[in-house]
Amino acid sequence: MITALVISLFALFILGVPVAVALGLSTSLALLIEGGTPLVVLAQRAFVSLDSFPLLAIPLFILAGVIMEFGGISQRLINFANALTGHFSGGLAMVTVITTMFFAAISGSSIAATAALGSILIPAMAERGYHRDFAGSVQSVSGTLGIIIPPSIPLILYGTAADTSIGDLFIGGILPGILVGAGLIITVIIISKKRGYYRESKTSTRDLGKAFVETLPALIMPFIILGGIYSGIFTATEAAGVAVAYAFLISTVFYRAIHFGNIGKVLNQAISTTSTIMFIIAVAGLFSWVLTIENIPQQVAGFFTSISENPSVFLLAVVVLLLIVGMFMETNASIIILAPILAPVALQLGIDPIHFGMVMIVTLAIGMVTPPLGLNLFVAGRIANLRLDELAKGMVPFYVAVLVTLIIIIFVPQVSTGLLSL
Repeated sequence: MITALVISLFALFILGVPVAVALGLSTSLALLIEGGTPLVVLAQRAFVSLDSFPLLAIPLFILAGVIMEFGGISQRLINFANALTGHFSGGLAMVTVITTMFFAAISGSSIAATAALGSILIPAMAERGYHRDFAGSVQSVSGTLGIIIPPSIPLILYGTAADTSIGDLFIGGILPGILVGAGLIITVIIISKKRGYYRESKTSTRDLGKAFVETLPALIMPFIILGGIYSGIFTATEAAGVAVAYAFLISTVFYRAIHFGNIGKVLNQAISTTSTIMFIIAVAGLFSWVLTIENIPQQVAGFFTSISENPSVFLLAVVVLLLIVGMFMETNASIIILAPILAPVALQLGIDPIHFGMVMIVTLAIGMVTPPLGLNLFVAGRIANLRLDELAKGMVPFYVAVLVTLIIIIFVPQVSTGLLSL
């Protein structure tokens, strides 16, 4: 059964079948070959994969992010970040990283951050003399912050799959997200000074204050979400509902960018994104169920513990595995399949589940910008009008930066758990 599952899955990947469809078809084929399980179980298990209250946060956070995107928040975040750092060498590239950090704290999606901000910032950098491969690389790697900084859809999925508090994961993602962002900014500064990239004129205190006031309603949103969760006012799922209400309020009343004429487009985009993710969750849950009934998690646990029972060695082995998986599989599917297998092993070795979750999320975030399936690279490459290989060359310094920050996260667990201990 497992042989049929693995062979058919890789065959479908080679044929270019979408990951979600390949997971569903290979699982169905494995059950047919096994013969003892009625196919109606496929539908039942797919439904069970989606029948979870915490997963309700996903469509709600997606809707909140889309509302903020249509509400004009992207341009206001860019204006504020530009007022802060635009006058430095390579300032617009720094603006890209900082704006994406702000946007990540609203949208929870890597692709959304790359597409919404890249369509504005990549052409702007190219007009000011930045190399296109550099502009595309900065935006695509900055987009990975969308799945590290809370609220993050992959963090919700990991919490559900590994039975870990989503609220604690949100708090745990703050410092790793800031650390990765700082690493990217340092890399941008070094490259920009070496190449002598353009700098904007310094913004006056008055204009800086004006940009801050215009952006303030959006900047408050992450504090409402995280403050409400950790103070116990509402759960992570309820926080998503609050985020939708708040985003709609400021986009219609304060920014006045959403009205009856475009609310249909907002809902259509949110539905399209949600349905894609939920389909992946359903079939990946089914795939994971087959692995579980065949005792694959126990075998994987035995394999890792046979290598070493040292937590650091285990984490490094997991990182290597996830870097390879991230090159070929979509992030959400990877989490749903691997988290239930790897998280119990980490717990058995004494690794904090929040720490392990952040190691897993940051590693898979790198997969968003590694060929051949780096989705952020495809989005940024389309905007920058670059081939994948051209864009990948500009990514090399940023790969080094993210890997260095990942090593820090691995060997300094307090980066992930420090805020929780306060």
